[in-house]
Amino acid sequence: MITVPQPPRTYNQIHVPRKYSPGKRRISIYWTWSYPWETNRDTTELDNRFSTMTEVRRVAWPAYEGTEWDEKHFLQGIAGTLELFHRSTLAFQRVAGEATGHPVAVFQRIDQAGYQLPIDDRILSDTDTLMVFGLDHLLSEQEADQEEITAVGKWLEREGTCLLLGPHHDVGFTEDLKQRQQEYLHHGDALVPRQQRFGQYTRSMMKGLGVPVMNQFGLRPALVKGTRQIAPLTVNRDLDELGLLDGVTTFNFHPHLPHYAVTGADAKSVHVLTQQPIDLERPHPFVEAGNTEFNSCIWMPPNTRRAGHILLADSTIFTTLFGGVESLETFWKNLAMLPLASAVRAKQPQAVA
Repeated sequence: MITVPQPPRTYNQIHVPRKYSPGKRRISIYWTWSYPWETNRDTTELDNRFSTMTEVRRVAWPAYEGTEWDEKHFLQGIAGTLELFHRSTLAFQRVAGEATGHPVAVFQRIDQAGYQLPIDDRILSDTDTLMVFGLDHLLSEQEADQEEITAVGKWLEREGTCLLLGPHHDVGFTEDLKQRQQEYLHHGDALVPRQQRFGQYTRSMMKGLGVPVMNQFGLRPALVKGTRQIAPLTVNRDLDELGLLDGVTTFNFHPHLPHYAVTGADAKSVHVLTQQPIDLERPHPFVEAGNTEFNSCIWMPPNTRRAGHILLADSTIFTTLFGGVESLETFWKNLAMLPLASAVRAKQPQAVA
């Protein structure tokens, strides 16, 4: 078998700004974690940490038993698991890059080498779509400061901008140990502890920008009966004015996805585009409260104070770790090809006669 050489990879480089091209969207990913904090977690702690690569290999055996995953070739601690996340977005980066003609820039709040990068003009000046992947554990205390919130708010005044916020799940937030166990049995992923709470950075950004949404729980999607295929999304196509869901029937199967609960008095500004059916055969407090679906993709259109769009969708939708690639690629392309000159205008208040 002939192995096709991969393009050379670079590391420890300074970002080269991408020049503006009419109609061509420049996309950036921002991982909200402190890479050192996450990888330095005590592995004797049961909760609120990522798995080590050794734990991943044990649970997913034999998926990672090739030599490319052994200790000579791949990190075996928590760092290895974080690198799986980086590798899992490469397909999205390829699809988006081909669609836009621009490489997808990838940033981290605090990277492997300890360099800290808040969201400011260094990221925003050559970005049209900013994807903020909220995989920071609450315990790491990552918070968007006021300068960041102000910078993002000002950036959203530019027409055509799109802020995608992806706070991940909040599993086991309660002190009730029986409920934690119930949630654990519901999602069924041995790599996720009884308590794993993500997304303080994105939560602080949402609060600062007035986004009335909260990431809750970690819910297991339903499957098509008798198959291992994820159940189709409930798509509110009449609300999808951007065409983001054109040709999209499913996202991917991730066993613990957040419910994006709409909160606050400004709920009318929030359009729930998709809802995911839940696996009702596995008890969960959210199901016991009468829910059969959870909100999985939300759009906040421009308004009189903001020219840009705000979306909420989980970061795992942009990875290949959990399958569902064909429908996902359609969604990725739709997002990448979102027009820079928006056809969706802010509704102006009507004059009173």
